[in-house]
Amino acid sequence: MEKQHFYNGLSIFQWFIFLLANSIALPIVIGGVFHLSIEEISELMQRTFFVVGISSFLQGWLGHRYPIADGPGGSWVSVFVIFASIAIPQGQSTEETLQLLEGGLIVAGLLLFILGAAGLVTRLLFLFTPLVTGSFLLILSLQLSGIFLEGMIGIQGQSIMDYETVAISFGVFILVIILSNKGKGWIKSYAVLMGILLGWLLYFLLGKNSTTISEPVSLVKLPEIFAWGTPRLNTGMIITSILFTFILVSNKIAAVSAAKQVYPKSEKEDKQTMNRSIWTGGISHVISSLFSTIGIVPLPVSVGFIQLTGQKRIGPFLIASLALSCIAVIPPIVNFLALLPGPIASAALLASFVQVIGIAFQTLRKEDLDQRQLTILGVTLIISIGLMILPKGIFQGLPTILQYILNNGLLVGTIIVILLEQLWKKREKIVDC
Repeated sequence: MEKQHFYNGLSIFQWFIFLLANSIALPIVIGGVFHLSIEEISELMQRTFFVVGISSFLQGWLGHRYPIADGPGGSWVSVFVIFASIAIPQGQSTEETLQLLEGGLIVAGLLLFILGAAGLVTRLLFLFTPLVTGSFLLILSLQLSGIFLEGMIGIQGQSIMDYETVAISFGVFILVIILSNKGKGWIKSYAVLMGILLGWLLYFLLGKNSTTISEPVSLVKLPEIFAWGTPRLNTGMIITSILFTFILVSNKIAAVSAAKQVYPKSEKEDKQTMNRSIWTGGISHVISSLFSTIGIVPLPVSVGFIQLTGQKRIGPFLIASLALSCIAVIPPIVNFLALLPGPIASAALLASFVQVIGIAFQTLRKEDLDQRQLTILGVTLIISIGLMILPKGIFQGLPTILQYILNNGLLVGTIIVILLEQLWKKREKIVDC
């Protein structure tokens, strides 16, 4: 019995670290993009931890009911980065841009809630074929791989590469991959946790953890509401949010579909599961706006983590989610956790995305890939990935709304694959009599 309690404790701790690792990297990225101070980034992390814990618990309890971690959406990060690169150079202040993004989160949240609560999303499920879902997972993985690889080599906010940081990060990446594939028993189950802790220790011993945060004035501090100011909206933000809702639906369908590959014997009713996930996600987006964070979404990488570790039980996941929200109101703990090096968190997450790539190909193979589907996939990947590597500012002369769309390879790629899949009809097979 004591041994079982010990392993349950380790499972909760590993889920807690995974939730933490997914919550810490992207706020650092956004902080750099919007030139936030260290204290502002720490406060953003506090709010992110709080919302991630609540959202993950709501999804696991009321939504899809799988142990799928919620976290700052990489798709939303792209929107934040694009708005910063377009709106700020046009004379809009950082505060005004962030307030617009708060408004966009509310619009997307309300749309998601209506789609899920009214059961309308089930009428859209025909759009999200295995080709669409697999393409989305591939594009998302490739887009985020650049962000996490940049984090691993330690050049976020810097121009010079730190080779010791690179060595530690890739050491963690390789260690997690090896342990998750070659490890036996509990070693395999806690590969991600072991990689993060060992990497953090090496980082500390080599004197790399030089970040300092001012001492908190109180032991308990509730997250600030609308820390970026009162939400604002304009036409461009409304249109972007409406279009982006399709990306959010794709994200949720991809995450739940991926989970079903890990839980093949699940008897959950697909449509009800999806509706619950969508309306719960709408609540999460409104909460994200309320506490001024990046949009929180179910992370498909969670399925990669489950495959790496074998952690399939919902109980430890729910406890870890609540624990993350609880510690978020204790500034000394938040400040300590905020010291988790970004390169180490990025390395562990990138290792999990190796599994997501595999899940994407498994999803694509659910249907026979004929010449039509291969062509659609090729066109989608070429254009979406090509947009990601185009020079910044190339669409500067276009209307603002077109800049928002064309600068987002994930949005464009998802729209392309959905349109081609629906407009280019499959040729009916002729059966010989």
